[in-house]
Amino acid sequence: MNKSNSQFTPIQEKNDFSRSLEEILHQGATQLLQLAVEAEVDSFIEKFKVAVDDNGHRLAVRNGYHKERDILSSLGPVTVKQPRVDDRKLRERYPGQEFSSTILPKYLRRAPSLDNLVPALYLKGISTQDFPTALKAILGDDAKNLSSNTVVRLKQTWLAEYDQWCKRDLSQKKYVYIWADGIYFNVRCDDTTSCILIILAADDKGNKELLAVSDGFRESKQSWIEMLLELKSRGLMIGPSLAVADGALGFWAALREIYPDTTEQRCWVHKTANILDKLPKGVQGKAKKMIHNMYLAENKKSALAAYHLFIESFKDKYPKAVHCLEKDGDELFTFYNFPAAHWQHIRTTNPIESTFATVRLRTKRTKGCGSREATLMMVFKLAKEAQKRWRKLRSFSLMASVLAGDTYIDGVLETELKKAA
Repeated sequence: MNKSNSQFTPIQEKNDFSRSLEEILHQGATQLLQLAVEAEVDSFIEKFKVAVDDNGHRLAVRNGYHKERDILSSLGPVTVKQPRVDDRKLRERYPGQEFSSTILPKYLRRAPSLDNLVPALYLKGISTQDFPTALKAILGDDAKNLSSNTVVRLKQTWLAEYDQWCKRDLSQKKYVYIWADGIYFNVRCDDTTSCILIILAADDKGNKELLAVSDGFRESKQSWIEMLLELKSRGLMIGPSLAVADGALGFWAALREIYPDTTEQRCWVHKTANILDKLPKGVQGKAKKMIHNMYLAENKKSALAAYHLFIESFKDKYPKAVHCLEKDGDELFTFYNFPAAHWQHIRTTNPIESTFATVRLRTKRTKGCGSREATLMMVFKLAKEAQKRWRKLRSFSLMASVLAGDTYIDGVLETELKKAA
């Protein structure tokens, strides 16, 4: 056996392979980026090939290349030589038709994925001071221009983005469902408990989106009124068909005042937790199963039978738990009056809970979020990033029917039941 081969260990082979793989990926990324910017320019030139001057010369032509530049990506710096376009004559004759690259904007120095990486790390609990170390571990020595100052600048950008977002026009929007909740944080240098009020919404096409985020004094009626009035002032004159939230009186009182025609649905996750909290551990398992039988029943009649069984079973020994259930009895079963395909979406405020679990994780790790402004900014940015991954509601084609006020009985359209009968 060759001596050099005998000294080549599996670990060395694995490391060499990893390096080779990284080189291949990096080379591929460089080639693909170059091909993309070339194709983008070729497409622009082709689009205006018939645009010529009086001498028959094209108004838009290629004119060499710009100076090479490095774009920092998750694979390291990717070098690209962007084609130059001479479109001066085209701009003179057709204002607004000049070439502008969407792949490589003029001052782009980092891949957009890295701009998402920074807030993702920040929101996951990496402190500002730890960013240089964390980014170096991910990107290597090429992460020089992604320092802790980047996070500071990003915070300022996020705040400006939030301010602009809060002024957007809502007059053309139609929302069918909304989910509302308040999230509490221990904010430094603040004597009161900071509460961030959040509303998520589903529009008439079934798309879920962040509708409103604001800070308020706990979950008071006044704080919710201010938020809802703000939505109304920006054009949302007609309220959603259904609102889903926990039993916080502030929200419901405000909703009835601003959007009185909106139907109410209490969150079963919150209700279950509140009921179990008033029961001894020994009976919580049985009680939880009985609660599940209520909101997982196939029809409202079966659900109410399970509801009354729970009351009869626990009213003598655990009146507080029974009262907790009874006080929202009517609003707990509203979802049966909506399409069955939507029940899994509208029985709880899970869309909010799952999204903001990350925020709670960060505040736990960092022992607080800083100022109220920093907390609000962080919640907003997390929600906007999460929104990119939200899926449409199941059977979103039924949203128009709900918005039109069609009647559903046990999740089935009334007209369909009459046909079947």
